[in-house]
Amino acid sequence: MEYDTPSASDQDAAIQGQLILLAASHHDLESLRPLLRTGSANVQNPETGFTPLHAAIAACDPLRREKQANGVYNGDHSTESIAKEDIEGSAGETIKLLLQRGAIWNDVDKNDETPGCLALRLGLRELYNIMVDAGVRAEMLLNRLDEYQMLKDQNSADEAGEDAISDQIGQGIDATVTDEDGTENPQKPTEQEPQSSSEIQPDTIPNTSSYLRSPVSLSPSRLLDSSANGVMMSWETPLMRRTAELLCPEPGFKILNIGHGMGIIDDFFQTKSPSQHHIIEAHPSVLSQMRDNGWYDKPGVTVHEGKWQDICPKLIEQEIMFDAIYFDTFAEDYNALRTFFSDLVLGLLDEKGSWGFFNGLGADRQICYDVYAKVVEMDLFEAGFEVEWEDLEVPDLEQEGEWEGVRRKYWVCRQYKLPICRFTG
Repeated sequence: MEYDTPSASDQDAAIQGQLILLAASHHDLESLRPLLRTGSANVQNPETGFTPLHAAIAACDPLRREKQANGVYNGDHSTESIAKEDIEGSAGETIKLLLQRGAIWNDVDKNDETPGCLALRLGLRELYNIMVDAGVRAEMLLNRLDEYQMLKDQNSADEAGEDAISDQIGQGIDATVTDEDGTENPQKPTEQEPQSSSEIQPDTIPNTSSYLRSPVSLSPSRLLDSSANGVMMSWETPLMRRTAELLCPEPGFKILNIGHGMGIIDDFFQTKSPSQHHIIEAHPSVLSQMRDNGWYDKPGVTVHEGKWQDICPKLIEQEIMFDAIYFDTFAEDYNALRTFFSDLVLGLLDEKGSWGFFNGLGADRQICYDVYAKVVEMDLFEAGFEVEWEDLEVPDLEQEGEWEGVRRKYWVCRQYKLPICRFTG
């Protein structure tokens, strides 16, 4: 039987990858810079799945440092303890260099941990914050590229010039990075595109059209789609209660809720004695349940059957304004939320009103949740809103058995960042 033997170039690449990982773990910038001129910042250890970012962070593990000081890992070492701030400082410089050279912020290792997840688990808050900021930059870039693509599709008159720009974006333009020593370092375009935090989440959520065509399962504790994905669950009740209190501090408000689901927040809105209570819901099964539960007959309640993308422009045309708006939809991504507050809230919300949304962005991984909190805050500011966050504790849902029978755990964080948004100024 014949076996394929690695070519010399493959062996050289493997050795170079090992050297990059070693230099990153030692925070050896002097060795790392020249290695990255021809090598990738995204190599991975075949056994652990560690990238150079993982390696740089893992080297700060107190247990590792203790073993290194005792000569377990790297032979003879001084027994003098290395100050935590010193090693974290050198790790931070290493991480920044790797990110500058194209390291992907959310690559996962064999334990399904991103570098930021590892830093958080080890209690390395400064390094974690560096990784969060890297994630914010990557997500903002991806969002802007999405906007560019939409603009490209809408403006065919400049097609030739745009195709040239698109080719540059797709192929990558050789860039030059200047090292601290003044050396110009030509950078080859990376073969991997920036990853969105959504790319490390299980791809189990349907799109809007398939969700609206499929049946749902409703019980007192949960609303599931046909694939057993959680649409809404009763553990969210304290979050909804507090949101309603903040959005409607007094009776007589005009309220718009987008996404009825189990009706949790609409029940709380009703306790606030609103003068008007509009509900937009698109799923036929939920609408049928609402009819059975008497929502169509409640005084002051108006149920709008359909998608918010169709209903909201009609409300704006009718010049119907609201004191409070809540947005909680299913099977839609962040771009849908951003479109809502960028294009529609201005025409729906009274100038002294406030609005909120269910903040589950990236909540199946802590670092993604923290990244998107910053991303949405910047996008809200750009759209003319300021946001106030209130932190609410969330119990251990796994321990309480909330995910039994649910296909995807859409929430793992122990704290909920409740957003209340108002016009700036």
